[in-house]
Amino acid sequence: MEKKREIILNAGQMESAIAKLAEDIYAKNSSVANLAFIGIQTRGVNLATRLRAIVAKLANVKEASLSYGTLDITLYRDDISEAGAGIPIIKDTDIPFDIKGKNIILVDDVLYTGRTIRAALNVLSDFGRAQTVQLAVLIDRPGRELPIEANFAAFKHNANEAIQVEFKELDGQDQVIVLK
Repeated sequence: MEKKREIILNAGQMESAIAKLAEDIYAKNSSVANLAFIGIQTRGVNLATRLRAIVAKLANVKEASLSYGTLDITLYRDDISEAGAGIPIIKDTDIPFDIKGKNIILVDDVLYTGRTIRAALNVLSDFGRAQTVQLAVLIDRPGRELPIEANFAAFKHNANEAIQVEFKELDGQDQVIVLK
């Protein structure tokens, strides 16, 4: 049986939500000198790129002055043996700066159980000790299995259905869909 798809954020609403998320991040981190954005593969990378650009504009600095990296958590997952048959697909982890003393904005599209974020924190610890790590997500939904909460969430969705975030860079359009 095919799942029903319900759009909960269209492109315009998603753009507004991302802008508000960036404003909240900047309000708490107005000194951007040590600010760094790290996007969790795959869609957290797209969100981190957008947030970094908006925060740079708000702070009136060049985007390149804000450190940026990408993080793949595949080999750090606690469910890798349950993820299905075959070899896991590893994506890039690229953190081309020293995280020591940085205020890291760790970015993902959806916060659900907390397991992805736990894995991301483990990967980050391999790179050193940041000054702070703050979590920014587009969608925060119920179902935590670990005591992890977002510092910044653009949209809270209270239903237990799966959520799919689509970015025009990957999917051809911006939208957030609930799969029922």
